[in-house]
Parts: sequence; C-alpha cells; structure tokens
Amino acid sequence: MHETKIREPIISVLGHIDHGKTTLLDWIRGTLIASREAGGITQHIGATDVPFETIKEICGPLFDRLKLKIKIRGLLFIDTPGHEAFTNLRKRGGGVADLAILMIDINEGLMPQTIEAIQILKQNRVPFVVAANKTDIIHGWNSKEKVENQQQYVKDEFYKKFYKLLSQLSEQGFDSELFSNVRDFTKQIAIVPISAKNGDGIPELLIVLMGLAQQYLTKRLSIKIDAPAKGTILEVKEERGLGTTIDVIIYDGIMRKGDQIVVGSKEPILTKVKVLLKPKPLDEIRSPRDRFENVQEVFAASGVKISAPNLEHALAGAPVYVGGPEMIERIKREIEDIEIYTDTTGVVLRADTIGSLEALINTLKENDIPIKKATIGKVSNADVIEASAVSLEDRFLGVIFAFNSEILKDAKTLAKNRNVKIFQDKIIYKLLEDYEGWVEAEKERKRLEKEGKVVTPAKIRLLPKCVFRQSKPAIVGVEILAGTIASGCRLMRDDGKVVGRIKQIQMEKETIKSATTGEKVAIAIVGVTMGRQLNENDIAYTFISSEDMKQLSEEELTEEELAVLKEIRRIKRGKPIE
Repeated sequence: MHETKIREPIISVLGHIDHGKTTLLDWIRGTLIASREAGGITQHIGATDVPFETIKEICGPLFDRLKLKIKIRGLLFIDTPGHEAFTNLRKRGGGVADLAILMIDINEGLMPQTIEAIQILKQNRVPFVVAANKTDIIHGWNSKEKVENQQQYVKDEFYKKFYKLLSQLSEQGFDSELFSNVRDFTKQIAIVPISAKNGDGIPELLIVLMGLAQQYLTKRLSIKIDAPAKGTILEVKEERGLGTTIDVIIYDGIMRKGDQIVVGSKEPILTKVKVLLKPKPLDEIRSPRDRFENVQEVFAASGVKISAPNLEHALAGAPVYVGGPEMIERIKREIEDIEIYTDTTGVVLRADTIGSLEALINTLKENDIPIKKATIGKVSNADVIEASAVSLEDRFLGVIFAFNSEILKDAKTLAKNRNVKIFQDKIIYKLLEDYEGWVEAEKERKRLEKEGKVVTPAKIRLLPKCVFRQSKPAIVGVEILAGTIASGCRLMRDDGKVVGRIKQIQMEKETIKSATTGEKVAIAIVGVTMGRQLNENDIAYTFISSEDMKQLSEEELTEEELAVLKEIRRIKRGKPIE
C-alpha cells in the first residue's frame, strides 16, 4: 500500500510586465533577484520553495488567530515572464498550478498581459487571488496602517482606484471584493492590497492562499510518496558543464538519480537521470545564490533541474515521467491530442511550446476562428503553402499565427510572394487584436475600392469634455485641424497605432458624409474605448494604407494636406513629428 502525504500547493504568480511579480517573491525570499535581471524584467522561469516556518514567521499573529491546521511543508511559487510558465504548467486533463496570484498594479489596472493571464486562468479553471500592488505609490500612503486607518484623502484615492479595478474585473466576468469582505471564496475573487516593495499586505496575501489551500485543496494535494514521479518541463536550456538541461516541476511522486525517464518531444526521449539539482529553500532555479544542491531524490511538489543524455529536443510544456518504453506512446498521444491537422478551411498556427499552443487554440476557438493546422515549431514553407491554399477559399482565414515562434527566412520570402499575412507576437491578446484590425482594414479597403474612394490625409484633435460615449462605438467631439475626414476612414495615433474606424459623422445632430478643416463635429468610432486607445486632447490622423499611398495624387492635395501627409509618413516610419 502506498504511503500518502499532503504536498505543497503549486502557486503561479502571473500578470502584466513590471506589475511586481518578481518583487513580491524577492520580498518573501529576502533576495535581490529582480535587480540582477536585465532591466529588472524576469528573463527566465523560476520556482521558489517557501518553507512553512517562513510563512508562519511572515504572517506572525495573523497565523495564530486563524488557527490554520493544514499539514504542508510550505508553498511552491512559480515566477513567470508574463504567462509563459503558466501555459507550460500543464498535465493531462488540466493544469499543474493549484492556485494563482494575479499581480495588478492598482494605479494602472488591467493591461493586455493581465487580460491574457485572466483568459488562461479561466481556461484552466484555476482559483486565484488578486494582489493589488503598488499601494505605496498612492500619495500620502502610510505603510504602517491598514486601508481603513489611512487619512481620508488617501482612502478616497485608494477606493477610486479600487472600484475601477472591481469594474474592470467585472467586465472580465468576475465578482470580486476586498479580501476582508469576502464571505464565500468559491464565488468571489479576493483582492488583497499590497506593496511588494515594502512588504505591506503580504502576510494577508499568504494567509488567504493558505486558507484557500486548507479549505478547498486538501484532496487534490494528497499524493502517493513512493509513486513514480510525474512532472512538466518549464524550460530547456544549456548549462555550462552539464550540456542541455530541463527545469521541471514535479507535481506527483518521487524521482531518483539513475531513474529511467521519458521526456516529452516530437519523438519522446528515453533517457536516464544523471544529475538532480535542487535550489535550497527560499532560493530558486533561475539564479540561486549558492547555486544548486546535488540531491539523490526529489519528492512532489518540487522545482528541479535535470541533467540527462539526449535532452536537446525536449519541449517546454511537455511531460516528464519516471518509467520505461511503455511511457513513450502515452507521451506521443498527449502531444498529438493538442496539435491539430484538419481538412477544414481555417488559419494556421505555430507556437514555441505545447502550453502556448494549447492556450492559443483555446483562445481562437472562443473567438470562433476556425483552425486548419496547429503545431509546435518554426513557421515553414509548408505552413505558407497551406495558408495560401486556404486564402483561395477565404482571404481572411488564409493567414498564419506565429506565437513566440520564429519565421524561417525562406518562409518569410514565400509569404511575401504569395501575399500570405503572418501575425507574429509574444502575446495572444495582441495577435488576436492585430488580426481583427487587419480583417477590418481589408474589408474597409475593399468597400472603399468599390466606391472608388481613396483616403486623404487629415489630422484631428479630440476635444476635452466631449466624450459622449466610451465604446461600442465611442462617440466623441473632434476638431478637424487639417484635411477632410469621411465615414469609413481609419484613425491612427501619433505613435503609429491604428485605433478604430469612423463609423459616422454628425454636425448639429445631422449625419454628414465628411467634415473639413476648422469644423467641429461628433464622430462615432468603432473598435476603440475612450480612456484606453484614445483620450481627450489626443491628436489622431487618417490612416493611409500603402495601396492608398500609391493612388494619392500629390498635385491634387492642398498645402495643409501635404503637410499632414508628411507627418503621416514620418509616423509610419517610426520617426517623431518635427
């Protein structure tokens, strides 16, 4: 009979870049890893084991008051550069992470990567707590006091930001509340105000996590101590003196030096563990102060670096199992279950890891975008040929999504020759936004072609206190500074970002087709939310595509239109306006 134990909960820390993920763990660890990272941004994936005694010490009297009785050795935190590690924290039938901390800068609110992280949390059904970070930036904030004991003007400022955050989370489909007011953690998301820099609120954050683990995860955390280990690969990298190694989270069982293991790859790798390297408690895989401890065995839950022969083709996000040849087919099926090959008309996807591919597939399915092929690796000529064939049936589906994935040089050339659009980014949210913007632009271009229209240069200013509606569509008062705007024109900010399309123009409550220099009108803009993509007093320009640029006759433009055209060209080249 197998002996069982309660393993540490695996906690993923995720959120938008620079919202304090690493700083939070730095405070807990008492290290300065963030300052050692290039530009202060996390460059690699880390796993930090925080012992139970450290948690008790940090929480102090809070811990004693709540009388928590959970029998765990501590918490295993995963620190990620955005969401990459989280998407790789997967296993057959679900995710590896038991809980998550969603870091949000309370002063900035939800940002693109935050929304991305929320989508992935939803897909994986992972319970999470929101850490509303950087409260110390609020003017007048006293780190020694709780929210309710701050001066009134500080409380007012805090709650203004807090209720905005509540509203943004509500838009994402979550009922959330200040942690001290939450009555049912299964129905409401707890928000804990913290300062990762000063340590404010971190005891409360840890208590909420411990409480959630005790109340809801005891069954999930119960594992067989002597069962063969199961893990997932976070990162594959070269280590001096060791060759190719894999950073792995062991979520079940035990792994010993000398064990035979099967490692996930396009062709699963059968190999033997040569070295097991484990960071010491309160250190981590990424850049431990005392390097690694060479160990003979590791139990779940643990972050461990494995050195073994033939790991060069190991895949991040793939499984690692202790076992022999009998596990090869199982791992093959796991990878094949995620990859997609169909005869349907749809887009082509490439991603760098299994977890990323799975997240991208789920997001596109949620947005009703059909998929023809979805695989791991670099964009190749075969992908371009596949997309090119699809575009003969449907121009808008004959495209390639490259998520964190390299495009081979030949494939880039072939895509250009065959007019196949490739969308490449490290954020799924951004890939989708770029794709939807392109579809909108292509449809608009075709419509304008039918009407024989060519967009001309124009420059507008969004008038202060004239936002009549924030979105769907946004309605705002503008002044035409130069040129002529018409319904159907797309707008571009002075940083080159295309932001929506003019759906309608009104003057004195009458709908008009165009407006020219000096006129003040109300315009309805689809595809933007005021306060996000555009703000009052912003300057915007008509976006002129390369095709329209070719059709413009400069002789027919006025001097002011020529001046605006010069500005538009500079913006599109990424140069500042003189």
